[in-house]
This record gives sequence, structure tokens and C-alpha cells, in this order.
Amino acid sequence: MRKLARKKIRNIKPYKPGKPIKELERELGISERDIIKLASNENPIGPSPRAIKAIRESIDLIHRYPDGSSFYLKKKLASKLRLKPQNIILGNGSDEIIDIVTKAFLEEDEEAIISEPSFLEYRIIVKTRGARIKASPMELPSVLGGKGSSRRFAYNIDDVLRSITRKTKLIFIGNPDNPTGSYLTKKELAYFLKKCPKKVIVVFDEAYREFVDKRDYSNPIDFIDKHSVIILRTFSKAYGLAGLRIGYAVTSEKLAGWMERVRQPFNVNLLAQIAAESALDDKAHLSKTKAVIKKGREYLEKDLKRLGFDIIKTPANFLLISYRGVKGTDLFKSLLPYGVIIRDMKVYGLPAWVRVNVGTMDENRRLIKTLKRLNYGVSR
Repeated sequence: MRKLARKKIRNIKPYKPGKPIKELERELGISERDIIKLASNENPIGPSPRAIKAIRESIDLIHRYPDGSSFYLKKKLASKLRLKPQNIILGNGSDEIIDIVTKAFLEEDEEAIISEPSFLEYRIIVKTRGARIKASPMELPSVLGGKGSSRRFAYNIDDVLRSITRKTKLIFIGNPDNPTGSYLTKKELAYFLKKCPKKVIVVFDEAYREFVDKRDYSNPIDFIDKHSVIILRTFSKAYGLAGLRIGYAVTSEKLAGWMERVRQPFNVNLLAQIAAESALDDKAHLSKTKAVIKKGREYLEKDLKRLGFDIIKTPANFLLISYRGVKGTDLFKSLLPYGVIIRDMKVYGLPAWVRVNVGTMDENRRLIKTLKRLNYGVSR
């Protein structure tokens, strides 16, 4: 049966998301209401009340096909971004837009450059096209052998530039990246795009943009008409619509036109479009979300450090943590019987680390309480 599959996909390992709450409930018999999930970087306070209201008011319309062009949502996004609707592509989550990008631009005999570690979907989707992947290692913080540091991973942009060949078509840059939190500063972005050939398309994944409050954080939108740039954004994180699967890309009209040719019709469902429009209007909910994340992130950084965890801070809604030689898989498993789900980072090439997203303050406190109960923070 293996021979029925295309050769290029036979060795691909499917993306494995954070452990679902229902799965833990089935496996260990823990009630869903007693489980907290800090594994998938979701919005801990949920979606905008306006979005929920809009969904309820539109539920009777689900027997109709959605607007295939997402006209009203594109118009609203264009107004917000001060662009044209023709600069925007909507997708079934930004994951689908990564797929659209590779369909539109990546030939089998071409290559994509991906920094490592970074979001696994870049690698998986490029492989499905049968194209080659070139990996550029990130600059590792010295904390990997130390304790309680606040240093970060960083892109080695000179190495990325050196990796470009005549076969290079795409470069993927998480900005900030998942799981490392790496991002390009304004100065680094300008330098990088100045040196990068225009025949190479640079894809900036900004899924966590709304959480970043760094003054030196870059804005690639300023470059979409000067360079070959595609920017990915999502309603899954800060806007709390992960379950509806809706994201979008911002790029030049020319690149967007090619992407539209391979986009499936009706790829964004009716309720997702309606909810996203309302979520954009609810500035108060977005501000509340950002405040909850900032407060929770500071709390977790402080208390995890007190327990002796090594911490790699990020400007997003998650942290990377490790503990005194304990394998990340073991740390992940030790919390499951207590109804706490975090994310093991072994598959990202970081076997000593786990990723923890910021939850509500009750969830954050419960994580710390459970770690203490398991004697983390005590000489082991």
C-alpha cells in the first residue's frame, strides 16, 4: 500500500497538535471541567462577545454557501491596514495560506529556506510539494546550559542570506516565531530585504503579532510593493477564533492575484467570516486579551524562575521552559494526571524543553501549584 502514495510524501510525519482536552478526558477519565490546556497558544478568555452574538444571529444561514470572495471581511481588513482588498487573501487558518503559497510559487526542483527550530507546518507543507528544504540554524541562547535566563533565540539572517541559491524560491520567517519567539527588528528587516534577491519570496508569519509590544518590532507591510513579501496573520490567537479556522495574507496585488488562482472556492466558512468582522470591531476585547497575556506572562516568568526553571522569554503568549535535566516529554507526562496539558518540544529538536502558553490567572496559578505538588522547585 505504501507504493500507492507519492514518493515525496512517504516519509512525511503529520503535524501533531497540542493534546486535545477531550482526548485526555477519554484516556484518564478526568472531567473536562477539571482540565486546563496550556499547549496550543489559544486565547484564554475566548472570543469577542460581539463575535459570539454575530454567530448566533447568523446561524440560520448555514444552509447557504459563504461569500467566496469574503468581500466584506476583505474590505474591513483593507480599511484597517490602509490597503486595497486586492492585497488580501483569506484562508482556512493561516495554515491553508502556507499551502496556497507553495501551490502558487514552489516548483518541485526549487527550494525553501526554513530556520530551525520553527513552526513545523513550513517544513511539512514544503515537503508535500516535493521541493527541497534548506535549514538555517537559529543562534541559540547560552541559557541552554544555564539557569533562569531571559535571553532569546535569534535569527541568523546572514546565514539565511548565504543559504540562498539560484534554486531558492521561498524563505519562511516566523515573526515572532513559534516556538522560539524569535523576531526581526526594524533594522534587521530592512537589512535582510535589501540583501535578499527579489526573485525570492519571503513569507513572514505574524500569527502572534498582536501580543508584541517591542518598540523595535518590524512591520513588513511597508515593503510589500518594494520586495517579494507575503505576510500571514490569523484570527486564531489574539482574536480567539481558533475553532473557526480563519487567517489571511497581505501581499502585493500581483502576488495575491497568483494566489487567488489556486485558492479553493468557499475556503472560508460563513460563520468564520461573520465572526472575524465582528472581532475586528471589538477593540476593547482585544485590549483585554493583551492585558491578560501580559500580566499572566509576567506572573509565569517570575514564579517559574523561583522554582528553578530555565526560561526563554518570548514577546508572544507563550514561554519555553526546562528543568534541571528533566526531559520535556517527562515533564509533559507528569502533569497529565493532574489535568494540566502543556506542549512537549521534542519534535522541534528541543528535547529538554516544553512550551507553556499563558492562561487565565486561575490557570496560571494552577500550573504553578501543580508543579510544586510534583516537587519541581525542590532538589530532585
